[in-house]
Amino acid sequence: MSTPDLTTRPQWQALRRHFAQIGAQHLRDLFAADPARGEQLTLEAVGLYLDYSKQRVDADTLRLLRELALACGLPQRIEAMFRGERINTTEQRAVLHVALRAPATADIRVNGRNVIPDVHAVLDRMAAFAERVRSGAWLGHGGKRIRHVISIGIGGSDLGPVMAYEALRAYSQRDLTFGFVSNVDGTDFVEATRDLDAGETLFIVCSKTFTTLETLSNAHAARAWCVQALGDESAVAKHFVAVSTAADEVAKFGIDTANMFGFWDWVGGRYSMDSAIGLSTMLAIGVEHFRAMLAGFHAMDEHFRHAPLEHNLPALMGLLAIWNGNFLGAATVAVLPYEQYLKRFPAYLQQLTMESNGKHVTLDGAPVDYATGPVYWGEPGTNGQHSFYQLIHQGTQLVPCDFIGFGQPLNPLGQQHDQLLANLIAQGEALAFGKSAAEVRAEGTPEALVAHRTFEGNRPSSTILAARLTPHALGSLIALYEHSVFVQGVIWNIDSFDQWGVELGKQLAKTTIAELTAKDEPPLAHDSSTNALIRRYRQLRDGKTSGS
Repeated sequence: MSTPDLTTRPQWQALRRHFAQIGAQHLRDLFAADPARGEQLTLEAVGLYLDYSKQRVDADTLRLLRELALACGLPQRIEAMFRGERINTTEQRAVLHVALRAPATADIRVNGRNVIPDVHAVLDRMAAFAERVRSGAWLGHGGKRIRHVISIGIGGSDLGPVMAYEALRAYSQRDLTFGFVSNVDGTDFVEATRDLDAGETLFIVCSKTFTTLETLSNAHAARAWCVQALGDESAVAKHFVAVSTAADEVAKFGIDTANMFGFWDWVGGRYSMDSAIGLSTMLAIGVEHFRAMLAGFHAMDEHFRHAPLEHNLPALMGLLAIWNGNFLGAATVAVLPYEQYLKRFPAYLQQLTMESNGKHVTLDGAPVDYATGPVYWGEPGTNGQHSFYQLIHQGTQLVPCDFIGFGQPLNPLGQQHDQLLANLIAQGEALAFGKSAAEVRAEGTPEALVAHRTFEGNRPSSTILAARLTPHALGSLIALYEHSVFVQGVIWNIDSFDQWGVELGKQLAKTTIAELTAKDEPPLAHDSSTNALIRRYRQLRDGKTSGS
């Protein structure tokens, strides 16, 4: 039996009627009507404090959203994920990133087999390898200690490790340097390896099948660089390890399969940073801190699985996203961490959210008639305040914001952390309440400038606070967003765990590469624009145009 269309559900219709009543109500009025709103519309769990009082909701909104979640079977879908059911229906796969951070005593089954012993076996092998590299026991081909680590991957095999390294750099071993290569543009590899000593450099090649075009192109470039510098093909075994399951391809490359770390088809790329894909993270921060990060993930997993909807952080964030996107009409979400170490967190969330929920059909294959997958973007505060915050405050588009901050700095410097958090708090207040024309006039502003200096406010935001950016806190924060994405996908009745949209461009590129690299121009059967671009590129590459 097919699932009812979302927009015809009685609970959705109830939310529409509710929106007609509350949609135009200003946050100023909501706060005036309930002086305790700022204390009541908060939720705290797993070391994270969420203030959602500046969202344009009231008690009825929240109740109706929870009723919608129940009607869409959210509790049952949560259990199905944790039980290892094949909820990635288009690929007939389980979705078990939660198993990557479960304790060794857990029992999570795929096809009747407990996968936890396999997970911990890989973690233990990673830990032993990391200890050898960090202690200096692992030596390169010429007997030198490893001092530089370059992780080669793309997509989920790159964004997660990059983000985690930057986020936890304060905990990293400082006599090791870390670089990341993902773009097939040769500049990425050349700049990452510039001035490095090949004899002190270790490459981690992250590709499950060891066939990913961009990753293998960069891996072969790294191999050639290493062999040329060290003068011996056998050097590859001491300077390369693999995160893969393709033992034959790994061995063919020259990597000792004893130094191959696997993961599983029930781990999606964008959910893999706490698998062996996180080997660079473990090398940077050490085994103890890596396990603390996993514990933070697991704590949020347990909260998500067991907390009732009214006290469930990921469920609440997901439902607020539904309200903002499908009823208030917000097409984007700004994630604004007031913590420099989280500078890559918005970019990480872009893949997590947009690759997961950028879908146009339901699980049944029917076209959706409602918005899915908002655009996520952002930069650290306070930098963003001097660039795009203008649009958030006074632009014509509604942009809900997630502010993220920490009570204690990792690098105390005078009163700068107080200044940082003052800005975070002030921005949320300004977005919510704005400044009326009457207030602007009362300041003595000339009438010709009143409209320019008026802020309408009523722009929704949430604020997430934690005591300190620790590995545990980072794990909890990432899992919070992972599960929020899942909640939204359940409501929209889409598959949040496939990514067919990335395949078409890859397929076409294989044909185009052959056409670009052929000695003589082959017959071209594309559209007129694509044909013309191929011809123009060949001319530019070969210096056959007069362009500068």
